Amino acid sequence: MKKKMQVNIFSRTINSYNPLYAFLLLAFFAITYTATAQRNKPVLQYTVSISAEPSGHYYHVQLDSHNWDKDTVIFKMPQWMPGYYQLMNYAKSVENFSASDNTGKNILLKRINDNTWQIVIAKNKSFRISYDVKTEIQFVANSYLDSNHAYIIPAALFLYADGYLNTPVQVALKGSKLWNKVATGLEPIAGKSNEFTAPNFDILYDCPILAGNLQSFPSFKVNGIEHRFIAYKPGRFDETLFMQKLQKVVEAAVAVIGDIPYKQYTFIGIGPGRGGIEHLNNTTVSFDGSKLNTESSMNSMMNFLAHEYFHHYNVKRIRPFELGPFDYDKENKTNLLWISEGLSVYYEYMVVKRAGIVNEQTLFTDFEKSIAVFENNTGRLYQSLAQASYETWSDGPFGKQGEAAGKSISYYDKGPAVGLILDFAIRHATENKKSLDDVMRLLYWQYYKKLGRGFTDAEFQQACESVAVISLTPVFEYVYTTKELDYNTYLAYAGLRMDEQTDTEKKSRHFAIKRIENPNELQTAILKSWLGE
Repeated sequence: MKKKMQVNIFSRTINSYNPLYAFLLLAFFAITYTATAQRNKPVLQYTVSISAEPSGHYYHVQLDSHNWDKDTVIFKMPQWMPGYYQLMNYAKSVENFSASDNTGKNILLKRINDNTWQIVIAKNKSFRISYDVKTEIQFVANSYLDSNHAYIIPAALFLYADGYLNTPVQVALKGSKLWNKVATGLEPIAGKSNEFTAPNFDILYDCPILAGNLQSFPSFKVNGIEHRFIAYKPGRFDETLFMQKLQKVVEAAVAVIGDIPYKQYTFIGIGPGRGGIEHLNNTTVSFDGSKLNTESSMNSMMNFLAHEYFHHYNVKRIRPFELGPFDYDKENKTNLLWISEGLSVYYEYMVVKRAGIVNEQTLFTDFEKSIAVFENNTGRLYQSLAQASYETWSDGPFGKQGEAAGKSISYYDKGPAVGLILDFAIRHATENKKSLDDVMRLLYWQYYKKLGRGFTDAEFQQACESVAVISLTPVFEYVYTTKELDYNTYLAYAGLRMDEQTDTEKKSRHFAIKRIENPNELQTAILKSWLGE
């Protein structure tokens, strides 16, 4: 009877169109298709075991998977991790790779290339992949394990199934019973200890894991959202003062965009070292609080943390079109890292000043240092800012080194200088009614919130010009050509000037930003607004 009724409905829908029947039929197929797709979605469950001898620096990884409607699956280890734009070849650290079915019998396995494995198994049969990962280098973009702590870069530990990056994934961590805590941006599984879930591999790869005897500092809330700092070997320092300053930094950064897009944010201190990498709801940073014993060292740390924190807006959400969805198998090149990184340097300086942590002269000094590094690099005559962004995969984030030094630049140095010029150009054109902040908000709400995608080179310039309501071609020549920067024209908009001195003995130039005498009303207003006063 049910089968006959379904045929009659279908027949009547075709022979005499009825919108109700058509709607019911489409709804039926949509529900059936969705239920089937969900039922057939592969299940991927990872278990990370720490060796009985952690000092051997090996992780053992086990992937249990089932629900595949195909007999051949390709697995890959990412070649790089988002936030660190270098090919890392993580697969080189994989050893003892094997695969077996649910009875423990080995299944057909073929290594296609350095980071790709193919397994063949009967459809809908469960299987297990096991492998070891050796860790040798302590660095923010590398996993590491010793007897005292575990630092996991998910892109360096977890394979993904080719074509299935949007598949949910679970991770269980089996660590030392002597360790007291795990810090990560992953969502914990309710009722489970040290087990986490991610809706897809992009989120998994965006959430490093730190485990060990960790120390938590007093958390704070901004707009009702908790912000934590959890660290390994943080050293001794004034934690209360440190967290008070960090709260002001977060508040000043949030004020730029006007929105907090996460449920909780975690600063993860991975121990002494160099570097930090940004993520959607966390950042991993090298941290040694014992060195925060001077005002200048504390200010430098606040700059560093402001930079990494502001990245959760600028690059993780306000992002170049090429940086997402990611291709983990090759370089994801873009002309726009000068925005993602260079303007984040610009905002680290501005955010710390607006937070009331540093004074005007310290702000000027920060810019002077960046400008001096750029201006004393002959690479400025050979490589544009856009080229430096695109070539970072081969040149490195600080430009070419060794014999090739002096032929390239770093977007970390020229980026904030161009940001300064761009901001003053917008403020001057709009009589201080708009600024670079308005551009960043426009990008956030238009491309991230509304369109759910990144912006192109042309769209970024269009956004800047729509805010300034003038052409900004002269400013963007500083991005796409090696044209020398005219600091004084733009600094004058805020009643400032750039003084330059040459040290003939050291063959270097020194720069100093100064206030001009007798600024007019608009110059005074722009400077006061820019300084956050």
